[in-house]
Amino acid sequence: MIDASDQALAALKQYFGYDSFRQGQAGLVEAILEERDVLGVMPTGAGKSICYQVPATLLGGLTIVISPLISLMRDQVDALNDVGISAAFVNGTQSADEQGTVLSQATRGDFRMLYVAPERLETERFRSFCQRVPIDLVTVDEAHCVSQWGQDFRSSYLGISDFLASLPSRPRVAAFTATATERVRRDIVALLGLRQPEVTVTGFDRPNLYFDLMKMPSKNKNPWIIAYAKDHQDESGIVYCATRKETEALAQELCRAGLKAAAYHGGMAPDERNRAQRDFVEDNTPVVVATNAFGMGIDKSNVRYVIHHNMPESIEAYYQEAGRAGRDGEPGRCTLLWNESDIVTRRRLLDSDVVNERLSPEEHEAVRFSKRRLLGAMIGYCRTTDCLHRYMTRYFADDGSMQDRIGKDGQAVDSQHISRGESDHAANASLGPKEGEQLRTNQLLEAGRSSADGDGKFSCGNCSNCESTFETIDVSRIAQTISRCVHDLNQSFGSGKLVAVLRGSQAQELISRGLDKLPSYGALKDETQARVRDVLSQMATDGFLSISEGRMPIVGFGPRAGETAQPDFHYEIKRLEIRKTTAVSQAAPDAGGEAGVGLGSSAPTDEEDALFERLRTLRREIARELGMPPYIVFSDKALRDMARLQPQTDAQFLAVNGVGQKKLDQYGKRFMEAIGSFRAQ
Repeated sequence: MIDASDQALAALKQYFGYDSFRQGQAGLVEAILEERDVLGVMPTGAGKSICYQVPATLLGGLTIVISPLISLMRDQVDALNDVGISAAFVNGTQSADEQGTVLSQATRGDFRMLYVAPERLETERFRSFCQRVPIDLVTVDEAHCVSQWGQDFRSSYLGISDFLASLPSRPRVAAFTATATERVRRDIVALLGLRQPEVTVTGFDRPNLYFDLMKMPSKNKNPWIIAYAKDHQDESGIVYCATRKETEALAQELCRAGLKAAAYHGGMAPDERNRAQRDFVEDNTPVVVATNAFGMGIDKSNVRYVIHHNMPESIEAYYQEAGRAGRDGEPGRCTLLWNESDIVTRRRLLDSDVVNERLSPEEHEAVRFSKRRLLGAMIGYCRTTDCLHRYMTRYFADDGSMQDRIGKDGQAVDSQHISRGESDHAANASLGPKEGEQLRTNQLLEAGRSSADGDGKFSCGNCSNCESTFETIDVSRIAQTISRCVHDLNQSFGSGKLVAVLRGSQAQELISRGLDKLPSYGALKDETQARVRDVLSQMATDGFLSISEGRMPIVGFGPRAGETAQPDFHYEIKRLEIRKTTAVSQAAPDAGGEAGVGLGSSAPTDEEDALFERLRTLRREIARELGMPPYIVFSDKALRDMARLQPQTDAQFLAVNGVGQKKLDQYGKRFMEAIGSFRAQ
């Protein structure tokens, strides 16, 4: 008798063309087949969907997938049907009659999987349908949306637990996300009502992505992006901007420069947005310039670069948006352009955020503090001299090997590889939200400074920080002097007054207040205003100082302020200039070259590159004939494997990464003919 794990492997090969599961997938699949709830936290591109799509082929009843991504449902369903898994969706883009037809077919058992938006669960029609149909599995995609501590909180997700309770028989429940800190994971377990779930955290690193960080004046950003896009015209890329105005302006500049680009933001008419997205997904438009409205609305696997025109509001947001690159496992590049004005803008937007009337004043304060903490970590990412991959994984409190189990109370237990951030957070669970989050921030910052090798510098070899040698400046004296001035001013003034006092300003306002009599007055008169402000900002990021909220932010002491009074206090900051040590340039518009090749990958030969382009053209032709995105036909990774293996028989074609029986039957003949023609040249 074939056991469940053998059946799962057979389904994986039959439908998806893979011989084995990736890290974390097998345990989640087996747990679902054993009728257990699961929570999977896996990076974008790690194969979360496989974890519930494979069980769906083996279960007798229907699998319902709850997803907020209405714009993606059609592509997701097309991709499933293309590999031989019957699937459909029900959402607001369909008429009532179309929805009725789908539900009738699902009642007859025509589908294995049905995709719905969370709002659909509240409708009487859908609830009535669920009372009549055997449901074996409910999957909650983007599960972090249930938590107010996540960056994409959606109140509609709070109704999922009630929906599950309304079913005649509670099915097993699977929740998946790519971005969830330990606190958000506990929220997911509690708010979805997961019952003693199998929790798998596979790690958050994306080694195939090259992380690039550049501090750049605003006026230089658009020219740099245009130059980069020109040098990569045969690649798909996304450029994220903070505002709709910036989005439209940059898209127009790219078009004027002779590039095919489209804008995408929430202020556009629905048909314009849909057209921009389809043109991008179908490889008709190489570049889309978008606000974060595009963040969760794209599943295109062959995005080769993502550029951020401005600093995002959190590491979670950046990780999710940058993670749109290289979903197929092939090399991708993630570039963040930032400057000090980005920080000012983000703080202003945070302070002017609309109050959520559902929250009490205490809860509102806790959420605001949490958002400030998220922004502080994002600023820390921009300023760090450490490995950017390392900073990212440390932020999510993951050491790359952690596998934790969460009990029914949501507490982490029995892990052999609990990272420092996880264990410290559990130990300090009794702290209030503000104190606890501040301590958590300090632990993360300290973890980011920890060393993985003997010389105090961890190096991944695949980010701009590790590929460059930074000049650092010893600013210990400046930092200590700033701390003394904060003390002299009784923690009652903003950064502008602080800098003015330190530099010995003769402004009448200072003199009339008697601030020229303070011991620290003029103590840094020989330093530039920019240098004093840089050190002050970095001290706030690192927890030596704190900056209050509101229209008139006040500089006070942070939790690490006492360290500045120690005789052995030493403090360095990053110098803006960087000595280039590799082919990756922090300043040149054509920075890119071969950077971004994933760790352990090998460069294709010229012959393989030529065949890859031939196969990519064929893929585009087939996709247009079928009216579907090219990546659904085959991923770039599959085409690269074809170019390397050059299969000529059915058995050889099935050996290509990502080719299952249905793909062979549909496309094998045409691709093998193209390969044969290429070899005959």
